[in-house]
Amino acid sequence: MSPLPATPEDTLEIPPPARHAGLLAFGFWTLLALSYALSGGLSSISEGNDPDWTRALVWNAANFYPWMALVPLVGWLGRRSAGPGWNRFLALHIPAGLAIALAQTLLHLVVFWYACGPGRMPVATLAAFVRMQFAYTYHLALLTYWVMLVVLRGLESRRHLRDERLRNARLETQLAQSQLQALRMQLQPHFLFNTLNAISALALAEPLRARLMIARLSDFLRMTLDQRHAQQVPLAREMEFLRCYLDIQQVRFQDRLSTRLDLAEDTLRAAVPSMILQPLVENALRHGLLATAQPGCLHIASRRDGDLLHLCVDDDGLGLPPDGPLEGVGLGNTRARLQVLFGAAASLRLSGRREGGTRVELRFPFREHVA
Repeated sequence: MSPLPATPEDTLEIPPPARHAGLLAFGFWTLLALSYALSGGLSSISEGNDPDWTRALVWNAANFYPWMALVPLVGWLGRRSAGPGWNRFLALHIPAGLAIALAQTLLHLVVFWYACGPGRMPVATLAAFVRMQFAYTYHLALLTYWVMLVVLRGLESRRHLRDERLRNARLETQLAQSQLQALRMQLQPHFLFNTLNAISALALAEPLRARLMIARLSDFLRMTLDQRHAQQVPLAREMEFLRCYLDIQQVRFQDRLSTRLDLAEDTLRAAVPSMILQPLVENALRHGLLATAQPGCLHIASRRDGDLLHLCVDDDGLGLPPDGPLEGVGLGNTRARLQVLFGAAASLRLSGRREGGTRVELRFPFREHVA
């Protein structure tokens, strides 16, 4: 057993135990006394003697009940001796163990002497009885002290380990939430800048369309502010964000943009990272459809694949550049958020379509959103 780090207790403070804890302790020590009394009585029967059940019960009760009262003291001494080395531990517990075992032994023998009556003892005086029983009883008391100390320190170590794991889990959760919030704060200005840039391009040439985009942008920002603290939302709610964003783009692209949604019914309650689809759609529009004068189609699909949710964004634009895709803020942000939330269980795949255009696929664990 390795001593635990020192704690700041400077005085013996034994808080009043909860009622159920006190009853549990009393039941444990009583059961221990009864089991030893029964064992001693059965041993007498096996040897052909008539057992004295009262004396056996009194002997064991006088032995174990004092230890029940000494448990808080032994636990406190264990905490006081905790430190990085064994010197402090042994310097405290060797004398403490000798003293406490001596006190318990004397109390045990005195209580038994007076409870059972001097006339029933094999010797005439208490002093003679103590001398006769002292070696065996004191040795047992010392052994009991060290067993109790080891058990109590083991329980304390387990409690500290459990608390440390809980504290680390909370810190990891807080770190992940902070990372997600930072990524989200990075995404929103990026989206806002691109949208305002498009509005400014229309402001002089087509002011009516510019004002309509501003109105749609206001609706979109209001929805994102309503969910600003939510890291995950139901897919149905995410699609409301996306439709609002697509309304903005529809004003911008007019007849050049058509969208098709293919969402499986059993996926609408799935928990998805908030605004996970918007940067993928924006990426498809900017790098696929905006660069060509031809009308384009955007296809968004969802389906459940066992324990995974599969989301797909297709466009029929220019496709990937010959030297491979360049991962900008939108895709990099999406990949980082999936990594923080799901680790290796999530994936983002960007590929070209045989019929032309680009496909982005997301896979991550399927979980129903809990409001």
